[in-house]
Amino acid sequence: MSMIRDLRAAVRPSRPAPRKESGTYDTTRDPATPSAVVDCAVYRDGERVETQKPLSPHEAMRLVRRDGGFVWMGLHEPTEAEFAGIAGEFGLHPLAVEDAVQAHQRPKLERYDDSLFTVFKTIHYVDHDHLPANSEVVETGEVMCFTGRDFFITVRHGGQGSLRALRHRLQDDPELLAKGPSAVLHAIADHVVDGYIAVADALQDDIDEVETEVFSPDRKGTPRGTDASRIYQLKREVLAFKRAVAPLLRPMLLLSERPMRLIDPDIQKYFRDVADHLARIHEQVVGFDELLNSILQANLAQASVAQNEDMRKITAWAAIIAVPTMVCGVYGMNFQNMPEVHWKYGYPVIMSVTVAICLGIHRTLKRNGWL
Repeated sequence: MSMIRDLRAAVRPSRPAPRKESGTYDTTRDPATPSAVVDCAVYRDGERVETQKPLSPHEAMRLVRRDGGFVWMGLHEPTEAEFAGIAGEFGLHPLAVEDAVQAHQRPKLERYDDSLFTVFKTIHYVDHDHLPANSEVVETGEVMCFTGRDFFITVRHGGQGSLRALRHRLQDDPELLAKGPSAVLHAIADHVVDGYIAVADALQDDIDEVETEVFSPDRKGTPRGTDASRIYQLKREVLAFKRAVAPLLRPMLLLSERPMRLIDPDIQKYFRDVADHLARIHEQVVGFDELLNSILQANLAQASVAQNEDMRKITAWAAIIAVPTMVCGVYGMNFQNMPEVHWKYGYPVIMSVTVAICLGIHRTLKRNGWL
């Protein structure tokens, strides 16, 4: 509740020297600009309004209210205090602001009176030559978007998912950017989903590699299997991927099918394409999960078969060794009336019979596949 009161008060707290995300924002900014701001600009008729110095959120909104256009502001991991003044300036709902500051949110779309709040999970594939059992295959981040009539605010969490290249690409397409904040929302949704496609293709290669290791035969022609921890690792990463994709399906369908006051009708058509791509990725991720379950079960079955094979061999050799053990046990007893003990050829005959029985058992067991 204290956070909500602070947001409603729209306090701009004092702070230390501003931090900077490399190559994205000039540190010679207005003291009223929070250090979490990566970029803040005004766009009018699809063109970026050039200014002599970086704009603070207050200055940007003042220009928009005076001359029209919209503000596009990007923030990276803002604190509660840094976001308080921005929330008051743009009239953001306290509950949405709280979610944006705390992060670790589920992908969703929430509608407030004058804005839309959208959460995207970003997925980044970690390149590797080999897949160790303790490595991370994918890294996740978050992008929260506030879409208003004359503003668009992005809040990023995590080291991945930079939107700088996307901003530059949109600035090269003034006709699209002239559609307003909803065009930026679509561009970010499309950018995130395109990232999903790249990660899905890379994960497919890793799963194929593990599948090959599980089912490829060894020199004896039997599947050699692999370390189960690697399969569990991939399954864990696929589940993280699934948690990013599955909840986003409904928000994309809503944006593509239901008319919304803040979404331009021309832009709404493009959300259908994003929803279609997302549905395909979701099916692919579900398939990954099922395939990994099958691979894991097959690997465990192979381990069980290998253990049974070892037990069969141990049992076979135990049966062979039991023959001389029994003979030694019989003739190790201290009885006087044992004819073979006093017979000249007793020892060679007993040893020959023992060896013959052992060879016969060995041949029988080997013929039956026990050795």
